[in-house]
Amino acid sequence: MFKQTLTCAVLMALSGCSEPTNTVTQEEVKVSMKQVNTIVYPETKKGEVVDTYFEESVTDPYRWLEDDMSGETADWVKAQNNLTFSYLEQIPYRDKLKQRLEKLMNYEKIGAPFTEGDYTYFYKNDGLQNQYVLYRSKEGGNVEVFLDPNKFSDDGTTSMSGLSFSKDGSLLAYQISEGGSDWRKIIVIDAHTKEQVEEALVDVKFSGIEWLGNEGFYYSSYDKPKGSELSAKTDQHKAYYHKLGTAQSADSVVFGETDEQKHRYVGADVTHDGRYLLISASTSTSGNKLFIKDLTKQNSEFVTVVGNTDSDTSVIDNEGSKLFLVTNLNAPNKKVVTVDASNPSPENWVDLIPETKNVLNLTKGGDTFFANYMVDAISQVKQHNKKGELIREITLPGVGTARGFGGKKDQTTLYYSFTNYKTPGTTYAFDVTTGESGVYRKSAIDFNSDDYTSEQVFYTSKDGTKIPMVITYKTGIKLDGSNPTILYGYGGFNISLTPSFSPVNAVWLEQGGVYAVANIRGGGEYGKDWHNAGTKLQKQNVFDDFIAAAEYLKDKKYTSKKRLALRGGSNGGLLVGAVMTQRPDLFQVALPAVGVLDMLRYHTFTAGAGWAYDYGTSEQSKEMFEYIKGYSPLHNVKAGVEYPATMITTGDHDDRVVPSHSFKFAAELQAKQTGNNPTLIRIETNAGHGAGTPTNKTIEQYADIFGFTLYNMGVESL
Repeated sequence: MFKQTLTCAVLMALSGCSEPTNTVTQEEVKVSMKQVNTIVYPETKKGEVVDTYFEESVTDPYRWLEDDMSGETADWVKAQNNLTFSYLEQIPYRDKLKQRLEKLMNYEKIGAPFTEGDYTYFYKNDGLQNQYVLYRSKEGGNVEVFLDPNKFSDDGTTSMSGLSFSKDGSLLAYQISEGGSDWRKIIVIDAHTKEQVEEALVDVKFSGIEWLGNEGFYYSSYDKPKGSELSAKTDQHKAYYHKLGTAQSADSVVFGETDEQKHRYVGADVTHDGRYLLISASTSTSGNKLFIKDLTKQNSEFVTVVGNTDSDTSVIDNEGSKLFLVTNLNAPNKKVVTVDASNPSPENWVDLIPETKNVLNLTKGGDTFFANYMVDAISQVKQHNKKGELIREITLPGVGTARGFGGKKDQTTLYYSFTNYKTPGTTYAFDVTTGESGVYRKSAIDFNSDDYTSEQVFYTSKDGTKIPMVITYKTGIKLDGSNPTILYGYGGFNISLTPSFSPVNAVWLEQGGVYAVANIRGGGEYGKDWHNAGTKLQKQNVFDDFIAAAEYLKDKKYTSKKRLALRGGSNGGLLVGAVMTQRPDLFQVALPAVGVLDMLRYHTFTAGAGWAYDYGTSEQSKEMFEYIKGYSPLHNVKAGVEYPATMITTGDHDDRVVPSHSFKFAAELQAKQTGNNPTLIRIETNAGHGAGTPTNKTIEQYADIFGFTLYNMGVESL
C-alpha cells in the first residue's frame, strides 16, 4: 500500500517534527507552519482586504500575494517550493520518469527548410538542447550554425521568440524573451556577416516584425508600466515604425497614439509587394477592426476595411489593388473574399472560397491557397487557385493534423507536417503542380506508434450537446476501470485542440496511461458559434462538457475516480479549478497549470482586460458579477471539503496569467482542504507562461507532474 505521508526527516528541513517555529534567520524562510493531517503547510497570513461589487462585500485575504516585487511574497514562494520538492522527492519512481523523459526526448529534431536570400535555413535540436538552433547553407555549400539561442544565457532560459528577414534576405530582426517574459527585445543583424547592426530595441510586447524594404520595420508595444512590469496593467497598444540606424526613442507611432485609436492589441502587417500597410486593432482576443494605408502615396490616410470588432478579418494576400481576405463576418466558419483596396468595405466583398459547414484555416504558397478544414477537429486540406477554383483535395497520410503548406509565391515545393496523438510528426514535401507528397523527414524518436490506439468518440454533455473526444492508449489494455488516465481540456478563446504527438505524453502512454482530449465548447473546433457557446454567461457549458467527459471515461471503464486526473493550462487551468471546486468527488488528481483562477480581478493585471470577450468582467453588471463569482475557483473553495490531490504549477515570471492567481488559489486550498490529499504548488523560477521553456525544465516539470499524479493514484511502482 502506498503512503502519502512525508517523513520526519523531510519535514525537519521545513519546520522540525515537534512543533512549528516562528523564529528564523534572515537567510531562512520567514514563515510559521501549521499541521494539516500528515502534511505541514507554510502558514499564509491573512489580510483584511474587502472589495464591494454591486453592494456585495467580497473578502480577499491573500491580496498581498499579488505583490510580486515584495520580499514577503518571495519568502512565501521559497517556503512553498521547499514543501513541494520535499514531497516530490519521496516519490520512488520520480527519477525513473525523468530518465525515461530524457531518453525519449533525446533525438534529433529538424524543422522544414525555408529560403531567405541566398540561403536555405532550418531549425534543429540535437536532442536535449534547451533551445532549437537555426542553421543555414548555400546551394552546394556547407551547413553552418546561424543563430544558437542556447548561447544567449547560461541556463537556457533566454529564447528566440520570432524572427523576420527583409525581403531580399540581407537583414534579420529577431526577438528574444528572457525568463519566459512576454516583454521582448528586438535585435537586428546583417544576415551575411551575422553582425549586429544597431542597438537592440527594448520593451517590446505582443509584436510581430514587418519589414518595409531594407530601410526599417513596424513593431508593436505598450508604454512601460509603472511598478511591476510583470503584473501592472497594459492597456494601450501602439504600432511603431523603426527606421534602421536611428534611436528607438525616435520611432514614430503609426497607430494607437490617440484616444480614438486606443486598443489593447494593435498589429501591423505589410503586403508582400510593400504597397500596403495593414493595421489590425482589437479590444479583446476576439474580433478586430482592420485598416489599410497605401504606402505608395505620400501622406495617405488609413482607409477603414472593417470598422467594428464584431468579427475577425485579415488580409492574406494581394495582387495589385485586389485584396484577398479571410473573415468570419456573417460566416462563423470563415470564408475567403476579394475586394479592391480603393473601396474595401464589406458591402463590396465578393466570395472567393465560400463558407462551408467546417471551419476554415487558410495558408498560401506557390501562388495558390490551401484551405485546411477541421472536420470534427481532424484535418482536410484542399488546394485552390487565385480564382477560388478547386485544384485538388490533398491526400493526407492518415487521420490527424496537417500543418504547413506556406511559402513564397514562386515556390514549387512546399512542406507540411502530419501528426496525431500516437504518431510522431513527419515532414512531407509537396509538389504544388502535381499535388504529389513525399516523406521529407521522419521523426527519429524511439517510439513505436503501432503499439498504441487512438480513437475518437462522441459523448453527450449536460444539455444534450454532442462533444468529440480523442482517447489514446496502449493497444490491448483492459477496460476495467484501473487505468491511470489524464483528461486534458482547454475550452476557450476560439482555440482548437487538434491531434498532435508529444514525447512527454508518450512517456505517460508507455506507463500504461490513458490520455484523453475533449474538444469542449469555448474552443474553435466548430467555428464561432461553438466558441460563443462557452463564453460569458454560457461559460458553465465548458465545465459541464468537461465533467461529462470524465463521466464518460468512468462509465466506459477506461478509468475510475481513483485513477483519473484532470489537467489544463491557462484558460484550461481555470477549467480544472472550476471543475474541482464544483465536483471534487469526480476525480483523484487536479493539475491546474498557469491558471486564470481569480475571476473577479483577472482583468486588472497586464493585458487581462483583453479576455473580457470570453469571460465578461466583475464590474460589467450585477448579473455578470454574480455569474463569474459563482464559478471563480478562488471564490468557491469551501471549508470542510476533501478536494482532489492538487499540484498547481506556475512560473514566477509569468506576465500573461500572473502567478498570484495560482498563489492565492493554493493558499485558499491549503487553508480549507479536509482529508489527506495534498495541496501543493510548484513554482518554476525564471520562467513564464510556457513559451520558450528550456528542455531541461520541461523534463523536470513533467517528471514531477506524472510522478505526483501516479503516486496519488496509488501506483506503487513502474
